[in-house]
Amino acid sequence: MKKILLIEDNRDVRETTADILELADYEVITAESGKEGVKLAQQNRPDIIICDIMMPGLDGYGVLHILSKKQKTAGIPFIFLTAKSERVDIRKGMNLGADDYLTKPFEETELLDAVETRLRKSSLGHEKNTHSLQELEEIYQEARELKGLSDLSGQRKSRIFGKKAVLFMEGSIGKTLYFIQKGKVKTYKTTQDGKQLVTGILGPGGFLGYMAFLSNEGAYTESAAALEETEVSMIPKEDFFKLLYSNTELSAKFIRLLSHNLAEKEKQLLEIAYHSVRQRVAAALLKLACNTENNSSPSVISISQRDLAGMTGTVKETITRTLADFKEEGLIHIDRMKITILDVKRLKKAME
Repeated sequence: MKKILLIEDNRDVRETTADILELADYEVITAESGKEGVKLAQQNRPDIIICDIMMPGLDGYGVLHILSKKQKTAGIPFIFLTAKSERVDIRKGMNLGADDYLTKPFEETELLDAVETRLRKSSLGHEKNTHSLQELEEIYQEARELKGLSDLSGQRKSRIFGKKAVLFMEGSIGKTLYFIQKGKVKTYKTTQDGKQLVTGILGPGGFLGYMAFLSNEGAYTESAAALEETEVSMIPKEDFFKLLYSNTELSAKFIRLLSHNLAEKEKQLLEIAYHSVRQRVAAALLKLACNTENNSSPSVISISQRDLAGMTGTVKETITRTLADFKEEGLIHIDRMKITILDVKRLKKAME
């Protein structure tokens, strides 16, 4: 049975809403103030929180702000109840990380639909977090093992890029598919003020640049640079399409690969918009650990704090403070540009 925390200072609204939810087979915990709601959320960790905005003392915005900072409650779906429907109130709540709004008075079906939708999305999101990295690696493995592609890449001259060397720039015309033989490459987009948002980090067997082949403009949609000395095979656009059109198996693999990449980028943007810095950094470290070639335990990651900041949509100074917190808590060890993950289980909890 799913557990719902209802925070509402109006007794009539609180009791009526609780009755509706209990009739729908939810376990309901009620609180008549924001302060009591925060306490109950940490004690019970509900599956979803429904909270009034306008309350004396600690209001709904304050409740959401506090709970979003707590590791135990940060990922709980949050629905606001409000008598106001002005855009500014909705935007303020969404900026804080609210998942939905219900304007009082609301219909029973509105309430139940909102709860069911948020619980379903929360469940799907958890499944994606658990399986997406493994599935993506399986697709890469399947695609790079296809005979036609491995033969094609093997026929091409390899090129070695030194650390920090740029493979291609965003906006330049895409004429080449890059197949990573050795090393590691980051893809990124650059803002007008020169800041980088890292969109991906790929190792041996990864493909780069194919999005340019599929767009009408024919230009690379992001930049790519080597994080360490990297060897790549460079496959001309014409040869790639010749193989793609003649090999239906490879075409299917690339469609799946493209779908997963788009889903990962969408997930990254949502994390930047709604997750705390602590959650984003933990998720990035775990993702990098999954992508590392080092199969030993604990995992060792080599990445600069600037690139980690780019992956998480924050600044280097914030990354430094967050990593220092993780180190103090015994989650990681830091030695210059190398980060060793000491406690995967607790790091996953920080991500959640």
